[in-house]
Amino acid sequence: MAKKEKLPKKPMTKERLKNQIFNVIGNPFNMIVFFTLIILFCLIIIPLLNMLQNSFMVAKAELRQIPDAKVGDYTLYYWKYLLASPLTKTVFVEPLLHSLIIGFFVTVISVPLGSVIAWLMVRSDIPGKKILSAFILIPYMIPSWCKALSWLSVFRNELSGSYGLLTGMGIHVPDWLAYGPFAIIIVMCMHYYAFSYIMVSGSLRSINSELEEMAEIQGANRIQILSNITLPLVLPAVLSATIMTISKSIGTYGVAANLGNRIGYYVLATRMKEFINDSPKGVGYAMSLLMIALAAVTILVNQKLIGTRKSYATIGGKGTRSNLMHLGKSKYPLLIFLLVFLFISMFLPLFVLVMESFQIVPGRGYGWDNLTLYAWIGEVENAPSKGLSFQNGLFKNSEFGRACWNTAKLSIIGSVITAICGQFLGYITTRGRGKWYGNAVEQMIFIPYLMPGVAFSAIYFSMFSQPRLGGLIPSLYGTFMLILLASIVKHFPFASRSGSSNMMQISVELEEAATIAGASFWRRIRSIIIPLAKGGFLSGFLLTFISIAKELDLIAILMTPANYTLSFLSFDYSKEAMPQVADAICIVIIVFILVCNRIANRLGGDVSKSM
Repeated sequence: MAKKEKLPKKPMTKERLKNQIFNVIGNPFNMIVFFTLIILFCLIIIPLLNMLQNSFMVAKAELRQIPDAKVGDYTLYYWKYLLASPLTKTVFVEPLLHSLIIGFFVTVISVPLGSVIAWLMVRSDIPGKKILSAFILIPYMIPSWCKALSWLSVFRNELSGSYGLLTGMGIHVPDWLAYGPFAIIIVMCMHYYAFSYIMVSGSLRSINSELEEMAEIQGANRIQILSNITLPLVLPAVLSATIMTISKSIGTYGVAANLGNRIGYYVLATRMKEFINDSPKGVGYAMSLLMIALAAVTILVNQKLIGTRKSYATIGGKGTRSNLMHLGKSKYPLLIFLLVFLFISMFLPLFVLVMESFQIVPGRGYGWDNLTLYAWIGEVENAPSKGLSFQNGLFKNSEFGRACWNTAKLSIIGSVITAICGQFLGYITTRGRGKWYGNAVEQMIFIPYLMPGVAFSAIYFSMFSQPRLGGLIPSLYGTFMLILLASIVKHFPFASRSGSSNMMQISVELEEAATIAGASFWRRIRSIIIPLAKGGFLSGFLLTFISIAKELDLIAILMTPANYTLSFLSFDYSKEAMPQVADAICIVIIVFILVCNRIANRLGGDVSKSM
């Protein structure tokens, strides 16, 4: 058989090169990809590199500590201060150990807890599943820092300047119970169990129960089935939940600040915020980079573990079938376990927050003589106690009104922009799947997901704390614009995921048919993509709206009094020994989140994507 002769390549002429460049530039999709890559690079990569640079540059505030130095000179002072100075143990080693201890115990408790609850709700015949499933994620919708305030409402002792419920009843509450690692771990466990619940329940629903039934026919007992079949199949979900729980619990600021700072128990996030808000800021930037590196390592470990384990095909062409496992005599004890869990993680926090918001003196009890509406509608001149005489009640408080406006403004504007960007990012990643630009966009979008909220805000603080490049990059510190920008970019990963799932449901064939009919790119976007993407955009908007509205970690470093949101105002009041007003704000936020979540679920949104 004669070999085919290779046709000689046409030489690259100026005319041919010109035509190729014109074809690339003239394609609107290519231009969207090009500008998207530039924008993502400017919003994510450059600020990260800038913070890295600032951790090696002399700042004006440290000129006295660094002899013969000038502003902008290269220095290792901040890194030496953090890693090799007499203060290293206090400023870095101890907070790092505290963060790792908290991350370890939160993971060890919450991942098995969420996994067991997921198995009970998906695979067992436990009674009342319909009602239980409606409530099981509500504790996760309550912001973790609100649960920290609830914990203080019960266990707060003389150290805070006001009493909690138990201290008011004459019960001595030791510091280790009211504050510190034990309190932080319990509160976080009541929040982060949801990661494993969401992931494991999704995995269990996709596994055909025939595998377990065949094992049962062969004589395997329940323990053998769970350990040899069910657990190996859901292991990727468990590993992902484990890594996410470790990363989130190590980087959380709000809970640790509320329950740790009062007794000098610092973690990386709280210690880092102190440096950035005070001095030396370069040490805070260095600590932020180490936190980001720690989070990145956990993600890489997760990918390595999942990538090297054996995989099993569990979904065939016949669809999945799920027969429930009969619990027998253990049915009602397990039901009691779930009810107790919901009582502790949902009902009790809400109850104590509500009741304390009506108290005249915290810790004195719930008798009629200690109840008031002052925290809601009171005025300073009619304050029933000195502890309430600092501020008017919420609905007569100008700070509350301003915080409501700031929260609404930040959430609405941020969510609209993020949701629009998410649809475009999802369009690029789905249409560019397997291509270099699709992978590049996806990788850059993923970077903010790696970073704890307080570390991510430190990047933007570093970038925009002063004018740069001759004023080309303005100073935005103290402005609403900086908080908005950080909120938008931080939520890109969630918005992109929502946009990708939305765009994957829109068949490429629709666009191809329109192209054949002569429709331009913008006509296809306007007539096909936008109408079909409306539902996904609306649910993505609501979910991002909820997340931004309850955010504390991300905005803590960037806050100034003029820009206080509801979450930060509550946090600030809790520090000023005004727990009734702080709790009242928490209740407003929680009710708002639950209402928005209900609306999002009706529109087809999934709370697990954003909360």
